[in-house]
Amino acid sequence: MKRRSMRSRLTLLVAAAVAIAVAVSAVGCWYFVRRELSWQLNQSLRDIRVPWDAMNKAVRDCSPNPVSTSPDDGHPSFAEPMQIVFPDGTRCVMGNIAVKVTYREKKVADGYRGQEAVYDGYADDGTPIRVLVKNVDQNAAFVVARPLHELQSTLRSVSLMLAIVAALGVLVAATAGLLVSRAALRPVGRLTRAVEHIAQTEDLNTRIPVEGSDEIARLSASFNAMTAALAGSRDRQQQLVADAGHELRTPLTTLRTNIDLLLRSEQTGRSLDPGAKQRLLVNVKAQFAELTTLVGDLLQLARGDADHEPHVELPLHEVVTAAVERARLRGAEVGTDLSPWYVVGSATSLERAVLNLIDNAAKFSPGHEVEVALREGELTVRDHGPGISEEDLPHVFERFWRSPSARSLPGSGLGLAIVAQAADEAGGEVRLGNAPGGGTVATMRLPGNLTPRSDPDQPSQRAGA
Repeated sequence: MKRRSMRSRLTLLVAAAVAIAVAVSAVGCWYFVRRELSWQLNQSLRDIRVPWDAMNKAVRDCSPNPVSTSPDDGHPSFAEPMQIVFPDGTRCVMGNIAVKVTYREKKVADGYRGQEAVYDGYADDGTPIRVLVKNVDQNAAFVVARPLHELQSTLRSVSLMLAIVAALGVLVAATAGLLVSRAALRPVGRLTRAVEHIAQTEDLNTRIPVEGSDEIARLSASFNAMTAALAGSRDRQQQLVADAGHELRTPLTTLRTNIDLLLRSEQTGRSLDPGAKQRLLVNVKAQFAELTTLVGDLLQLARGDADHEPHVELPLHEVVTAAVERARLRGAEVGTDLSPWYVVGSATSLERAVLNLIDNAAKFSPGHEVEVALREGELTVRDHGPGISEEDLPHVFERFWRSPSARSLPGSGLGLAIVAQAADEAGGEVRLGNAPGGGTVATMRLPGNLTPRSDPDQPSQRAGA
């Protein structure tokens, strides 16, 4: 069964289900007909009136064997086998067919008046008969019977008819199952062809028409959403690679130029001025530092969702404190106003995001203090720089985007993108706007609690550097 196609399996399952239903219905119908015919036969036996004159004559001229029922010899003729049975098993046959005496006749003959029994028995010649035994007088039972050949013949005819109907039903069910499977699996066939086309051509723009709202339609819609997400991910990856190549080209060109100058001076024997050589080396070091920062930012953005640290509950105020200390080591002036707040996230990612916000604020407001505040899950970082134009605000969190005024300053344009990614991973959000009175304020909101939800006896996890 597993090696068959889905269409053949569905056809077989439909045919089998209908065959079982038809078989059960046929068997039930057969038993119903059999019960009805049997009841009618029993009722016809009960409707036979006791021939008292013939019974009295049979008792007077009791014969245990079949007797002639020809009117010529003075015996009345009967359509059914009849006889009288006594408690000792003695019988007086009233017709030309004798019924075998069993314990039932003896029991009824020895019972109370009106007691009866109906059962399937046999005549002396082995003919199957339906027997009615009824106590009609004290110590005597009247027995009447009818052959079962008509009942059996009718049941055989009904069985043959039901078998033919069942066979036709199974054949029709198999045909219907084949047609149903073709109609039902047509969308699956389109989906299969689309998947095979994508596997062969890697064309993620392929879409499947969605018709209706059933499970196949939902599957098609989900497939379209999946391919759209994959196409978007590939486009973003290609854009990241293109942007990274563009950003790496400038520092690499500068490095190659400076190193070529140093090598040419060594190869030609023309020593550079010590001051110029010192400036070249400082420039090379600065370009290496810029490349290192850029590569680190690219790795931070390019890592997958499953590649980050496990999210645990941690004190956000301690993470912010660690980031502020690192910013101060870099020469930034930072003032803090922090209150406790516990979040679930990655300490490393959040600390780097906070450090990026502080570095960004310090870069645009040299000589001014950066104000960092944390109140009930809302972290604000404010500078006192020139601010940012309204038309630039929608682009500040895009990768490699830099405002015209910031292109002359050091940086890769990835810092705020890393901040947005860290906030999203922690279930929060970040926004940037102009502060009242001048400057820029960055606001990051993270869900959490004022007190830790974990066991207070466990040591809290501090933010790592």
